Formats: sequence, C-alpha cells, structure tokens
Amino acid sequence: MLDRVDFEPIFFAPFVSSVMKVEPAWIDYNGHLNMAYYNVLFDRAVDEVFELLGCGADYVRKGFSTFAAEVHVRYLRELHQGDPVRVTFQLLEYDHKRMHYFEQLFHAEEGWVSATSENMSLHVDMTAKKVAPFPPEVTRRLLQMKASHGQLPRPEAAGRSVQMPVK
Repeated sequence: MLDRVDFEPIFFAPFVSSVMKVEPAWIDYNGHLNMAYYNVLFDRAVDEVFELLGCGADYVRKGFSTFAAEVHVRYLRELHQGDPVRVTFQLLEYDHKRMHYFEQLFHAEEGWVSATSENMSLHVDMTAKKVAPFPPEVTRRLLQMKASHGQLPRPEAAGRSVQMPVK
C-alpha cells in the first residue's frame, strides 16, 4: 500500500473547471438557463479552486471559511438544457483577508463565453464570526496562484460597474 503524500497543486493560468451540464430543473419559463443558476455554475468552479488553495469544504472543520462579499455577473449569451460548460478562474488580487477574482463561463464544446462573474471573497473565522487573516499555508498557495495568474492580461470587463450606456 502506498503512503499518503500531500502534493502541491499546480496553478494553471487560468484555472479551468471540470465540465458541468445545465440541468433540466434550472431552465426558466423563457426556455433558457435561469439567472440564479449561472451563479451555481460559477460557485461550483470556485469550490474546485478553493480545494486547491486549501480552503475548501473540509476547511470549515478547522473553524474557517470564505464568504462572498460582492459579485458582478454579466449575462452575455443564453445557455440551454444539457449544454456542457466550463468555468475559468483568474485570481486578480488578494491580501491577508480577501480574494478578488474573475470567472468566465464557456460553452464547453463551442467555446463561446456565456457569462462573466467578478467576485470579492472574505476569509472568515467561524468561531468569532468575523473576517480574519488567511493561515500561512493558504497565503502561500495564493501567492503561487497569483504568480501564475499574474502572467495573464487583466480581463477587459474586470472593474466594470452597472450603468446606462453613454449615448
């Protein structure tokens, strides 16, 4: 039997999620993916990234978690039942208590972008119920991810605000 070995993750730039499918229950009365489920797909990809960073589902047992503080989603093209999708994740910035990242939702076979999501997540001490610094092992992985993702151009849509078009 092999001994368990902890491997360091490789942070590809950007991170690309596993393939997911648009589920039948997510289709709204307009016949396309309901807006709420875009967030489900983005969140499932974040779960994969957070596992690599060491702050995934098991992290709560250590008394810590991450909370969404702000999200800006842009809906660019409809998805339909059964469509295969992938999400890319690019870490834009981080500090000792926050992560700022940008995601893009792609049709996994045809390659077009369906939506983007820009996010700010907070690291939370679940016992104290307040924002707290990341532990050294998560900070180290954030540094590694940022070194990889920092080579990518900043997404043109990052930092946008909701506003009426200029005429």
